[in-house]
Amino acid sequence: MSGLGGLNKSEKGVVVGLVQLQLPVVETPTQLAAQTRRICELVGKARRNQGTMDLVVFPEYALHGLSMSTSPELMVTLDGPEVAAFRQACTDHHIWGCFSIMEANPDGNPYNSGLIIDDTGAIRLYYRKLHPWVPVEPWEPGNLGVPVCDGPNGSKLSLIICHDGMFPEMAREAAYKGAEIILRTAGYTAPIRHAWKITNQANAFQNLAITASVCLCGSDGVFDSMGEGMFCQFDGTVIAEGGGRPDEIITAELRPDLVREARQGWGVENNIYQLFHRGYVAVKGGPGLPLHVHARHGRRHLPPAMDGRCDRRHRLRVCRSHARLQRAGRPSPWCPARSLPRTGRKWPDHVRRTLHQCHALRLALQRPAERAEHGADHHRHADRLLRRRRVRGQDGL
Repeated sequence: MSGLGGLNKSEKGVVVGLVQLQLPVVETPTQLAAQTRRICELVGKARRNQGTMDLVVFPEYALHGLSMSTSPELMVTLDGPEVAAFRQACTDHHIWGCFSIMEANPDGNPYNSGLIIDDTGAIRLYYRKLHPWVPVEPWEPGNLGVPVCDGPNGSKLSLIICHDGMFPEMAREAAYKGAEIILRTAGYTAPIRHAWKITNQANAFQNLAITASVCLCGSDGVFDSMGEGMFCQFDGTVIAEGGGRPDEIITAELRPDLVREARQGWGVENNIYQLFHRGYVAVKGGPGLPLHVHARHGRRHLPPAMDGRCDRRHRLRVCRSHARLQRAGRPSPWCPARSLPRTGRKWPDHVRRTLHQCHALRLALQRPAERAEHGADHHRHADRLLRRRRVRGQDGL
């Protein structure tokens, strides 16, 4: 599958190199400039190391080290000399690159940002870390969501940074937006070794995605970073894994076309599809009530898949619009209000929230044609279930 680390690249393969960069010490502008040059040199090394390489990935803090300094003279901007140097290096060596910067923020603490730059020097992805490692890191939480971009050879790339990868929702959001290769850059030190490995594998398996993850490596005299670049296949197995040697480049050939094939054709363990899709349910017509209601009757299913066409802000707008209509006593197009039991008793808040979210996300994210096709079946099924519950005297939950 890995084609000997990418030496034998296949037609649809994407060869990625993970640089286990030596943990630097950067405390002055002079050291910042020197580290910028060092990273650009390693871009060239990656190209010379393997002519088939498409993308080289540097870890979090590759430019700034682990000092956590927020000194304005060390902070970077997108139009500054450091990013310009990275863009030029990618152009000169005809290779894509993933880089880490601590970005100046005039309105607060700096951002911990990541960039993916293509082989023409264009910035294809720009991400700000959403989950700083509190209370150690001083960075402002990101405000750009979880972006996905087109990558080399027809791939779809996403980037999460370090602690982001400990939250299943981050990799899931990237996958729902179409990411086939999820990059994770980190500055983690040795105590996080076990959690690092299991979350990289879990993020791959749970989302039928390939994960490519790398840490800084070596010591700066205070901290000991662990390196351990690793590639995980979409079934959760490890394709290739590095050790603790600084500046080693771990390489593998990845096959995003097989990710697409698995997401389309897998039945068993197609987790990203089954979680929110009516195609894999035990009750004809799809879900009409929350999961825990059907679980009481031996039925288990969940709402249909969010296919990535709607971002999180749109889903929140749908939920809020639905809630406003409910408070005003008006019917909502996102929730079959007539299906709710009229028992004279107020449903518990957690049940109402579950119903609202279930129907809002499920119906709003369907294609219009699907909504028209399945809407009547859904309402009839929900009404039938609720009539059955009333006959049995089970009006409440």
